[in-house]
Amino acid sequence: MPMYQPSSRREVDSQVLDLETAVKDGVLGGGGGGGGGCGVIATGFGSEKLDLKLMIEELEPMDVPMVFICPISLEPMHDPVTLCTGQTYERSNILKWFSLGHCTCPTTMQELWDDSMTPNKTLQQLIHSWFSQKYLAMKKRSEDVQGRVKEILENLKKIKGQARVQALKELRQVVQVHGTAKKTVVENGGIGLISSLLGPFTTHAVGCEVIGVLVNLNLDLNSMSDLLQPAKISLMVDILNEGSIETKINCTRLIRMLIEGTDFASQNVASLSLLVGLLRLVKDKKHPNGVVAGLNLLKTICSHEPVRNSFVNVGAVPQLVELIPGLNNECLELVLHILELLSSTPEGRLALKDCPSTIPNVVKLLMKASENCTQLALSILWSICKFAPEECASLAVDAGLAAKLLLVIQSGCNPVLKQRSAELLKLCSLNYTTTIFISKCKLTRTIQ
Repeated sequence: MPMYQPSSRREVDSQVLDLETAVKDGVLGGGGGGGGGCGVIATGFGSEKLDLKLMIEELEPMDVPMVFICPISLEPMHDPVTLCTGQTYERSNILKWFSLGHCTCPTTMQELWDDSMTPNKTLQQLIHSWFSQKYLAMKKRSEDVQGRVKEILENLKKIKGQARVQALKELRQVVQVHGTAKKTVVENGGIGLISSLLGPFTTHAVGCEVIGVLVNLNLDLNSMSDLLQPAKISLMVDILNEGSIETKINCTRLIRMLIEGTDFASQNVASLSLLVGLLRLVKDKKHPNGVVAGLNLLKTICSHEPVRNSFVNVGAVPQLVELIPGLNNECLELVLHILELLSSTPEGRLALKDCPSTIPNVVKLLMKASENCTQLALSILWSICKFAPEECASLAVDAGLAAKLLLVIQSGCNPVLKQRSAELLKLCSLNYTTTIFISKCKLTRTIQ
């Protein structure tokens, strides 16, 4: 994919351009105020001519006039040359075309009656002028953003109440959009200042905005350790349970960042209040981003064994099992991963066995979503069938497990999956004679 997309506003034939006409036609993006001319423009850096390649690399992807785009690479041209057909290309690209033995114009496929290439200086100057304007505007915005961020950080040291909320809200909006703003906050000690606003007397409004800022920053180890103080984690959990959906997602992502970025054991973070709040979040199907964020944090938390029983005890297993039928593949893998982790404990296996939807919902996933889902589903089914073979094996067979296992065995899945499927099939068949087992499986004569 090209970094820059050709602008759909107006297509201009790739030909040697008259600069005055191009400016009138809006190729420079509307007017560009007096001064006419091209090539070296007022840059704010004396008469230094800005490097086109550097400008293109530093600018964010944007719509670029079609006339600036090489038809071969679909990238902006640095050194445009025009062929006898009137079509213009980046010099290096058309030379490569010729080196492959082509004697035609790539765009029109006409035979070239003249193999000369005419440097299109007017277009080159026009491209440089257009990108210079965009680059300098970007630099100006960046300087403005830096100045405003510094000003907000200074104000946060003095202001309180609603003024503090508004300042934090503005800072949150700026760091969400501008990489420069994030860098400025970090370089000016902003993380420590903002983190210090989370305390025992922090209002809900301030807490929401502080978390909204912090989740967008690159936190160092010391900052994360500071935020993992029990009082601050407790405040984040309270805000997660009481806040808007955006705040819930921000809290969830921030807590996950803190757990994954440090050696801090998640069992010290995973209060019952947090686990219950996350369960509510993942059940809210109206907000898919919240479901993904919540499941990711639950997966991280459950990777620590001491937390698993607590999660089982708040009734997590049946709630997660009931979610399975309506989930997309990404969320499905996360839920299955969590359930597999819970199935490693006796309490988790018991909860999975006692949930009437576990076996039917999990059996349906075999060979349905992805190989990873199949592997996780097999692991869960193996755990509960091994845990209570008389009860669960017959339920699994009635749910169609045997036919699904045969599909896995005959598929191109990895050998480990096939081996586990064969073992599970053997386990399910122990309570039946061969004839009854085959009839229970409702297999075709060929498969028999």
